Amino acid sequence: MISFKEAFSSIGYDPRSILLANGFSQAWNSNIFSYKSLFSSAEFGVRERIVRRIFDTFKTYDFEKIMKKLIATEEILKVYNADPALISEVQMDQEVIKNALIEVISKTHPELPHDVTDAQYVAVRKFLQPFDEVFTLNYDLLFYWARNKARLEPEDYETDDGFRRGQVWEGPTTQNVHFLHGGLHIYDTQAGVKKHAFTEQGESIIEQVKWNMGNKRFPTFVSEPTHERKRVRIQHNPYLSYCFDRLGELEGALFIYGHSFDENDRHIFDQIRNSRVYKVFVSVYGDEHSEDNDLMKGRAQAYLGAHRVEFFQAESARVWR
Repeated sequence: MISFKEAFSSIGYDPRSILLANGFSQAWNSNIFSYKSLFSSAEFGVRERIVRRIFDTFKTYDFEKIMKKLIATEEILKVYNADPALISEVQMDQEVIKNALIEVISKTHPELPHDVTDAQYVAVRKFLQPFDEVFTLNYDLLFYWARNKARLEPEDYETDDGFRRGQVWEGPTTQNVHFLHGGLHIYDTQAGVKKHAFTEQGESIIEQVKWNMGNKRFPTFVSEPTHERKRVRIQHNPYLSYCFDRLGELEGALFIYGHSFDENDRHIFDQIRNSRVYKVFVSVYGDEHSEDNDLMKGRAQAYLGAHRVEFFQAESARVWR
């Protein structure tokens, strides 16, 4: 398996983009950004006992997988003309789990940018600088902090997330940073899609997020359990749909770092496959011949086209170090 440097050197001067997934955040701290850690800290309110029993039954910590099971349960109950109250209960639990995921990410997230070291910021900025466009599926603020941290190498690293005066997203501009599934810092208002930023009063983004959530204003998240529902959610938000469309307009080479190629992101892979990208370099973490990695590689080739895909060693990218 080739290294990241070898993969990058092979594309010459062609346009190059990168798609970041959960492995990007886990490479910084797997104890915070793993589903197991999120599940252990999650709170499901009055549905606590029954929801945790459901997770235990399927022996998983994956929130989206359980929501998908509940959707299937709902459809089966409808076929059997089950008690409407029971169907309503299953539907309610889908929302309970979705909201619990958003809340636990907000609760367990590092509070301030200085929780990440300057050396780590410099490493990730140098890693990302050569890419013309950056797409991310992550909700957390690690990438947001890294690209905005001032007075750090490389000093000429500049990105554009499309948000302008008043932190309002104004539509297609010179934007080259795209949060495909939203993020903690992005939220909808009657005035449009806005983002949180560090305030002159010293109020952190996480503090603003928690205040918003206390007032029933949730971050813009795409946490639906199936790729069909995710795509519908994206199409109903101008910011998300623009980012998604931009993914489909890519050309040249695309790097995908830290994705397990689960089917619930099939909408993302379909969009890449329909683009003009001619080569996709996919990161593989750990033993390339492990059962999980063999499955991941097979899905990557199936979803993107085997002729397009080449794999590189994730550890060789040295994202945070």
